[in-house]
Amino acid sequence: MKTNADTYNPLTTFADLPVSERLGRAVAEQGWDAPTPIQALALPELLRGEDVVGLAQTGSGKTAAFSIPLIEALDPKTKGIQALVLVPTRELAAQVAAEITSLSRHAPVRPIVLCGGVSIGPQIKALRNRSAGLVVGTPGRILDHLQRGTLQLGTVRYLVLDEADRMLDMGFAPDVGRILSHTPDERQTALFSATMPGTIQGMVERHMRSPHRLTVEAEAPTVDTVEQLYYRVDGRDKTRALRTLIDAAEEPRVVVFRRTKHGATKLHRQLERDGYRSGLLHGGKTQSQRDKTLAAFAGGRTRILVATNVAARGLDIPDVSHVVNYDLPEDADTYVHRIGRTARAGREGVAVTLLGDSERKEFDKIRRSLPAKVHESSLPLSA
Repeated sequence: MKTNADTYNPLTTFADLPVSERLGRAVAEQGWDAPTPIQALALPELLRGEDVVGLAQTGSGKTAAFSIPLIEALDPKTKGIQALVLVPTRELAAQVAAEITSLSRHAPVRPIVLCGGVSIGPQIKALRNRSAGLVVGTPGRILDHLQRGTLQLGTVRYLVLDEADRMLDMGFAPDVGRILSHTPDERQTALFSATMPGTIQGMVERHMRSPHRLTVEAEAPTVDTVEQLYYRVDGRDKTRALRTLIDAAEEPRVVVFRRTKHGATKLHRQLERDGYRSGLLHGGKTQSQRDKTLAAFAGGRTRILVATNVAARGLDIPDVSHVVNYDLPEDADTYVHRIGRTARAGREGVAVTLLGDSERKEFDKIRRSLPAKVHESSLPLSA
């Protein structure tokens, strides 16, 4: 596998992209000044038709890194599915499809989104009636369509595996392998992941052609732009501490993480009873419920989002001022991905952990694995 050292001429400005005028105009209209590190490394290679393994965290700009070459590679005159993007969650599928739609505004690409949590009927109709060349979806639903015969991948020329480690963590490895077996050997493949466990290394060796391995140093945005704090709180007082933090912040937009659906639901109800308009996001919600909740949060109609780890990866929620670990995350990796919901795109943010007495030993273990210090602080005085 080739490494960063083998990559020549990293991109320094989007104006240098060797793409069509229509795509270049759409990129310029995004208002992006300079590429992120993973974009600077991956775009030249992907636009040259090379396979790429990109190691970078969420929020690093990976979606544009694979979407721009994907849009450029699509041939409107060719029938069949030309490109497939596999992602671990339906939220990420919707976000990827939205970004591709935006970037292709002057040469419209209409992605078909295939994921669970919604009726399969409209998806089958879209696959039959639309001459779209792009599918974005989750492994389980993609495999369902393959087994039904409603999706054919024999014409795929561009394949993306996004958040590959997360897909494997969720138990999708067998599904991914079966899906890849339905695609041609002669295709371009881009794999993006935060980590490179052995399972992914094996997948790279089996399914990719001498890929360029491009690594961006992990979590620089977390170190630079997220203020990480913890407060020692009696477990029974966590809700009161949360209200104090929210009241003390100026126009806060807060994502609060709980470990379980039951815990998230209980906290959401308590906040609503206390007069705090909030949204609730967990794996038990339907896709339409999730979309409505996220739209309300992104639009400012609610300023508090209570969520389980379903929101810790992939969701690009704008302008989150605070992430609050109401419950401790399971490990350092989950902690990092939770707090990555704030300080997106270079903005500043605050990550707060509410630490009960029984959680100290577990939290100390997490802190020792983090790239930045988490400082103890005192709760603001109540008004």
